[in-house]
Amino acid sequence: MNDILLLDPLFLQVNGNFVIAALALIFGLLILWILVSIPVWIAAKIVTAGRARFTRAMLVTAAGPITYAIVFFLSSAILEMTLGEKIFITTIAFILAFIAWIGVFKLGFDTGWLRALGIAILATIVFAVIGTIITIGLQALVPETPPITPFPTF
Repeated sequence: MNDILLLDPLFLQVNGNFVIAALALIFGLLILWILVSIPVWIAAKIVTAGRARFTRAMLVTAAGPITYAIVFFLSSAILEMTLGEKIFITTIAFILAFIAWIGVFKLGFDTGWLRALGIAILATIVFAVIGTIITIGLQALVPETPPITPFPTF
């Protein structure tokens, strides 16, 4: 009985640390979601002649990766049962998932397939530029900072 009482503070500490870590994760994902939505919003503003709203960009940014993952894994599973060749299956699953992701942009911004593809490409370019600028700024302040983008900055 006395041993259990000694362990109570340990359980409270572990639960407290878990709650803090969970809140930090949720807060970090929310900030990341907002930051990733900015290039999508900018690209959609350009491609749709200013009709895109930031809230719509956030919705599309959330729905796009979910749709991509579902289509990729389902098509991989179905194709693996029928075809069997792994490289071919992965390539087809990637293409189908990419088309689904573009479809989310198409529906989300009420535009055609070509404009949705333009939003996706332009959002990727804007994201890379913003990431590079942030990386250069962070590395100027703290030289040991790892790059945010896969592109070398210096």
